[in-house]
Amino acid sequence: MRGGIIGFARICTQLAAVVLLTLLTIQDQEVVCAQRVAADELGVMARIGVLGLFHPREFRISATAGHALVLRAGTRTVVLENSSGLDSANIQRSDADVLVLSGQNIIRAPAVAVSGRNGEPVDFLLAIPGKITRRYHCTLEIKSDSASLVAIATMDMETAVASIVAAESAPDTPVEALKAQSIATRSYLFAGRGRHRKFDFCDTTHCQLLREPPLRGSIVSQAVADTRGLVLSYRSRAFAAMYTRSCSGRTRTAQQLGLSPAEYPYYPVECAFCRSHPSRWTTRISAKDAAELRSSDESSRLNLVRRLGWNVVPSNDFVSVRNGDEVVLQGTGRGHGIGLCQSGSSAMAKAGASFREILDHYYPNTTLIVLAGHS
Repeated sequence: MRGGIIGFARICTQLAAVVLLTLLTIQDQEVVCAQRVAADELGVMARIGVLGLFHPREFRISATAGHALVLRAGTRTVVLENSSGLDSANIQRSDADVLVLSGQNIIRAPAVAVSGRNGEPVDFLLAIPGKITRRYHCTLEIKSDSASLVAIATMDMETAVASIVAAESAPDTPVEALKAQSIATRSYLFAGRGRHRKFDFCDTTHCQLLREPPLRGSIVSQAVADTRGLVLSYRSRAFAAMYTRSCSGRTRTAQQLGLSPAEYPYYPVECAFCRSHPSRWTTRISAKDAAELRSSDESSRLNLVRRLGWNVVPSNDFVSVRNGDEVVLQGTGRGHGIGLCQSGSSAMAKAGASFREILDHYYPNTTLIVLAGHS
């Protein structure tokens, strides 16, 4: 009888363990599903304000070979296509409206929407006459702001990731480092929305640099494709992963730089490459400007470089020496020094590290999850 009771008790214990394991598994699945549902609801798209740094009052938009470009302004539609002879249009600011000038067409409307024939993303060239021309693959909305035109590109997440990685990475970056960069970039886009009032991200270093999408078959395109849909998570939640051009031998936390705590704590980690190959810089600023600046204070650095230029104070790791009416700054590093160090990541990849090993090093205690629709 005693043996039967003991046996029954063992069975009950095993059943309880199975039930507990099942519940834990269900909870884990629910966390992953929550991430997938969130991705589905967001459509895994990126809304990025482009060329706003120039405060444009006029754009010129042109169709590329083999692609029809449809401009919708109010109730009017203009089709731009190389084969038709009407392949470009000028879009100008006019008070609260925009003017579309193309051939004999002159259209005034609150906004202009640009897409393919069926509303799909399309290849086109967008230019600010006399300043810059850039190729995009997306849909586009152009509207008038208080003093300039605002262009908002809506593109597939993977197109945005490839365009950013190509812009943010050095030409000789190894493929495993590009894969790590792709995941960090995608994580930032997925979890960091809402950084601007009219769109989610800009195309400058305030968010992430975005240029033209890389050519199909390039090493960047392959790195993005190989990591398609992967994002970093901490405690089962995706987070907007930060990264820096070059640290000073050890990465920082947000709190160390006087910033608000982030969703991910950004543990300080050693960076062997930057420790032995520091990126040194020297600059001179006025004593008045120097009075606004404090070492290891990212906010004071950002306030100054937004006014004087990003290369004036490349990092927040520096010492200062007064020299008459000037202050000489001598520092190391490029960027805020938080998260993945691109210089260190490249060195790790060249030494044989995989993208997972790079991410584990710079983002300890994180895991990778797959966005919905990318499994």
